Amino acid sequence: MGLYSKLPEDLQEVDVIIAGGGLAGCVVAGRLAEADPNLSILVIEQGPNNYNAPEVIHPALYPRNLFTNSKYTLFWQGNEAPQLADRKPIVPSGGTLGGGSAINWMVYTRAQRSDFDSFNAPGWSADEIYPFLKKFETYHGQGEKEHHGYDGPVNVSGGTHRCKHAEDDFIQAADKMGYHELKDIQNLRDNNATERWLKYVGPNGRRQDAAHRFLHPKLQSGKYPNLHVVVEKQVIRVLLDEDKKAVGVEYQTNPRFLANPEFMTAKQTPRSVKARKMVVCSAGANGTPLILERSGIGNPEILKRAGVPVVEDLPGVGHDYQDHHLTLYAYRTNLSPRDTINGFSDGRMDVAEAIRNTDELLGTNAMDASGKFRPTEAEVDALGPEFRAAWDRDFKNATDRPLMIIALYLCYYGDHSMLPDDSQYVSMANWTAYPYSRGHIHITGKDVSDPPDFDVGYLKDENEIDLKKHIWAYKLQRDMWRRMNIFRGELASTHPKFPEGSKAAVIEKADGPVFDKDQRIEYTAEDDKAIEQKIREIVSTTWHSLGTCKIAPREKKGVVTPELSVHGIKNLKLADLGVVPENVGANTGNTAFVVGEKAASIFIKELGLGEAQGKAEGGEQSKRADSPMGQESQDVVVGQ
Repeated sequence: MGLYSKLPEDLQEVDVIIAGGGLAGCVVAGRLAEADPNLSILVIEQGPNNYNAPEVIHPALYPRNLFTNSKYTLFWQGNEAPQLADRKPIVPSGGTLGGGSAINWMVYTRAQRSDFDSFNAPGWSADEIYPFLKKFETYHGQGEKEHHGYDGPVNVSGGTHRCKHAEDDFIQAADKMGYHELKDIQNLRDNNATERWLKYVGPNGRRQDAAHRFLHPKLQSGKYPNLHVVVEKQVIRVLLDEDKKAVGVEYQTNPRFLANPEFMTAKQTPRSVKARKMVVCSAGANGTPLILERSGIGNPEILKRAGVPVVEDLPGVGHDYQDHHLTLYAYRTNLSPRDTINGFSDGRMDVAEAIRNTDELLGTNAMDASGKFRPTEAEVDALGPEFRAAWDRDFKNATDRPLMIIALYLCYYGDHSMLPDDSQYVSMANWTAYPYSRGHIHITGKDVSDPPDFDVGYLKDENEIDLKKHIWAYKLQRDMWRRMNIFRGELASTHPKFPEGSKAAVIEKADGPVFDKDQRIEYTAEDDKAIEQKIREIVSTTWHSLGTCKIAPREKKGVVTPELSVHGIKNLKLADLGVVPENVGANTGNTAFVVGEKAASIFIKELGLGEAQGKAEGGEQSKRADSPMGQESQDVVVGQ
């Protein structure tokens, strides 16, 4: 099997190097290998192998990836932000093979048609991207067949467990507020509605991460001797010759996997490996711009301050960082422990026993219902003239664009030991689909260990439009909750501190729903200030970093061409969410799969490989691997 923590001595040069074994990188590696098994490919991943790791393959264990001691997650420390109550935000990202797909919340959500069209790049319009949306998936939902794929390596299903009564409650509460249920809003068109959500979880209850679906089966099959993966190795920089041609990479062992990191890092001598045909950077929207800058590609002022010689003046590198801004609010319910996944976090359920017994509760991400939401015209006016101007410019006539996405998670993400009682507390997630705020991420030195200059940018937009979106969403989801049959109160610590005597005061305990169809909570200007303050204290990441190396002309701060070639550099490609130029109204895992598939298609063509062979072999593999209880699915993807 070609998976190593140390490169073999005879593997010093390959055809293609993929710097980063994240979601898109795994897709690219898998598709290139299918297209030509004789092509020598090396994937270099800074994190560990994820094969059969419990926190990876069992969906309900994903909250463990939020713990700072997780070896599968990277935690990026942001700069102190005055507009965020002087906090230093932390942004997690995938830190193992499969990248975000190995640790994320597995939510199956597609972007909208206008999102892809907004890229303004040949080959990336919605019509041109649609085949790639279908290519990677095997869809087990109720949507129209023409919108989905049915023979790809990645299963999309409801998993092995759903909490039907909580799911119904969300759908019915939203319906009472004017947001109706549709059977599938992942067709790039429908919007302003709710859906019984699907997940990147197979019918057998296993996470469908890119490493387990695109890489591990090939590595174990013995049919791809030229596909190599090395883990626990950090790419320092891309090696460029005098003609600005990428000819390899320089790398070192990740100190996280050394017995004495401080001592051993100082003793390390970086090593290099050569690429005959192509280098692909796929280290994520946070990691890739740092690799480029350490290679001398970026804004000259930033490079000079970091002590890196300038090779290519490309100011867009690390610029325009974007993320969907998330707020989470917790509610008390009458749900049972088997209705939520809290027991796997608070110790009330024996994880090892659940795995031994193939407990169906392990096969869910605890998010069964969500929706894409837009305000009414009256609500737009109530948010002020600046908000009205932004709405009329960017949303009013783009009817497929949601303002916010709101989802019910049957999980509490805080400290369970500090909850006021033994009730099941769950979370409502609100996040802004198209934030106006922008940040940046840049190197501060030439070493990997130098901390980045990372401005997350949340709530920095002019006229505070992003903040007003969150205020609107908070009020909407709270009115929904007070109509739900599972409602038993609000967890005060996660809600605003309203003024004494406020009609919007928190209800900590209730015997059931407290609103009928027409009631709404009344808020004063002082109440709105309390909501604003809470938002500033808790707004955080959705793990949806993108846009730091975008597809655009260099004069528009672009970093890559529509063919994903870095401006001014030969044989250097990018393939991750950093290339996405505009945000998308969806969880970004789906978009990352699309970027991987599209990138692979581009690279296969440029390398002159036989895509027809890849399609045939990919189809054969899909029929085997995607049989929910088939032998390969059990041995390769699930095997205990």
